[in-house]
Parts: sequence; C-alpha cells; structure tokens
Amino acid sequence: MALSKNHSKLTLIFFLFFFIFNWVQSNAESKDSSSFTFSGYVDVYYARYSDSMPLNSQAKFADVCARNNTFGLNIFQFSCQYNSNKLRGTATLHYGDIPLNAGSSTYNTTNSSSFNYIQEANIGFKVNKYIWIDAGFFKTHIGTESILPKENICNSVSVITFYEPWFQSGVKISYAPNEQLFFCFHVLNGYNTFVETNNKKIIGLSATYALGTKGSIGYFNLIGDETTDSINSTKLHIRFLNNFVFNYQLTQKIKMVLGFDYISQQNSSITNANDAAVIYSGIATFKYQIKPKMAVYARYEMYNDASGMLSGIIHNVKNISTGYILNGFTGGIEYKPTDNSFVRLESRYLLMDNDQKIFLTDSKATNIRTEWMMNAGITF
Repeated sequence: MALSKNHSKLTLIFFLFFFIFNWVQSNAESKDSSSFTFSGYVDVYYARYSDSMPLNSQAKFADVCARNNTFGLNIFQFSCQYNSNKLRGTATLHYGDIPLNAGSSTYNTTNSSSFNYIQEANIGFKVNKYIWIDAGFFKTHIGTESILPKENICNSVSVITFYEPWFQSGVKISYAPNEQLFFCFHVLNGYNTFVETNNKKIIGLSATYALGTKGSIGYFNLIGDETTDSINSTKLHIRFLNNFVFNYQLTQKIKMVLGFDYISQQNSSITNANDAAVIYSGIATFKYQIKPKMAVYARYEMYNDASGMLSGIIHNVKNISTGYILNGFTGGIEYKPTDNSFVRLESRYLLMDNDQKIFLTDSKATNIRTEWMMNAGITF
C-alpha cells in the first residue's frame, strides 16, 4: 500500500507539472516561441569489488555501480523541459541504484521518501535579457563530476564527489552578460538535501568563464551552518566549500578535466574543538580518443578529511581517531556504438592511509580495494 501511494504521488506530480506548462503554453506564449522537449536515459552495469560485503549492499564510496557481483540498473530517467521567451521549466523523474543510494540518507522525514523519485523539478522566469530566476529542486551546482555516468569521463565517481552535494532545493538567480561569462547566486535549504534540516539556509555561488570552444574554468561554493537545531551550542559551525574546475580540450584527441576542492568548518577539528576542520581534495582526469568510436581514459584522485568532517570518524589500527585519507587510480576504455550510447569497461584502485584498514578481503582487514565494472548507457 505504501509503495502504491508513492507511485500515485509521483504520477500526480509529473502530470501536474505537465498540465501547468501546457496551460502556460496555450495562454501566455505563442506556439512559435515555446516548446516542450522530452528525453530519457538508461544505464545498466555489472560490478565486482575486492572488498567483501553482504549481498546487494552498497560499496563504500560508491553510488554508481555500487553493488558487488551484481547486474544492476544505475538509472532510468525521463525528462520534460519547457522553454519559451519568458518562462522555462524542467521535471526529471528517475529510478535505480543511483537515486536509491544517493537519496537514501538524504530524505529522513516521514513524508519525503517519495522525493527519491525526483531528480529535478523547477520553474524559471526571465527578468530581463541577462537575468533568470529559478526555483524548485535542482541537481547540485557543486562538483568536478556529475551524478550521471553519461556526463562524466569515468563511470565511478571520485570520493570527494561521493561526499559533496548531489541534490539541492531553493532559489537561484543567474546572470549571463555574454556567451563567455555566467554567474549564479543560490539560496538553498541545506547541504545535499531537498528537505530542510534546520532553521538556517545556506548560500552558494557559481561562476564560469568559457575559454572559446575548447573548455572552461569555473569556481563554485557553498556557505552555511548545517548543525541541527537540537544541538544546544553557542559555537558556529559554518561550512565553507570551495570547488575549482578546469575543463580543456588539449588537442583534437586529448581532453583534460582538473578539479580541486577546499572545505573548512568552524569549531570542528578532531584535535581541538575550537579549531576549524579542513578537507582538501584533487582530481585529474584525461581522455584519449583512439578512434572516432573508441577512447581510453585515466583518473587520479586524492582525498584528505583527517578530521572526519564528511567521512565521519573511525579508529585506525593504532586506535587513533581520524577521518579518511586516501589516493585513487582509475583506468578504462569506452566504446560508442552510436552518438547517443556508450559501453565502458573500468577498473579502480583505492589506497587508504596505511593505518586505515577499512576494507575486508578474504576475511583480512586491508587498506586497499580494487574495483572492476562494466556499464552501458543510452540517451533518447
């Protein structure tokens, strides 16, 4: 009965969205200046991890291709977009392991579980030639990598991407004075949530500069206090997330994506509660196009969250409290049968700090994990 209620809510939300924009199209805009666009995406996978885990459980640091020794569905999604001279909107519904894994810990209130089916649902109004105001549910503006494999070079996401926001809700004001510059100011409910978790809002900024047709450079941030209201503390815990991204087509065959993240949070250090906790992380991804339909790629990642701000605190083999510190190496090959489809075979090697033996292989604790995965995706 609960499942049918959720599906009924999902259907109602989608058709209500469709009805509103169909009415707007008929009454506020001419048919020549407005349009609906429908699209879809399906991504399936098989994954194998050296880390022992219960059947069908989620692997550590994995929302994509997350279950061990399993044929799975990363995602099925369906999108409707409306665009006109003064109005725009997007509604994307999705289902699969990515929404389940990424959303399961986010929606923790009684009536919000059905939000797991929603990837985006927002409406935007044009203020003038350069400014738009949008409100609703969005994919995050933070991150060197996206939530979706089709938008990334690699299948798996780096550890920093795993811990950074993937979803957000609120209002954003975007300003694009020309084809090169783009700015956006965000006021949001919270960090990686559609549902408000305290009485405070967080703010964010997006700024990108296009480097001709070859790439772009961007800066993205979030600032706010995510401390729950139930915690009685006079100390602020303002989190300041900074994300720098550089995309560039080095040659006709070589593409490069670089990302660096620096996150601080007041009064949160694991060694001194009056000091700030700090995370720093880096990603370097390269793709080489061997043939028009075939490419190879590689990624290096590093992640240092010694205070456990996002990863949480563990006790290492020396019984010292710490957060996760690791390096990762990824390599893969991609084949595109058509322009709107791909097949990837990928392997990743994660190396934790020597004393952080958080994985279990053949009943032995280890700081190393290897991963193998193959997935196929198609857009339509």
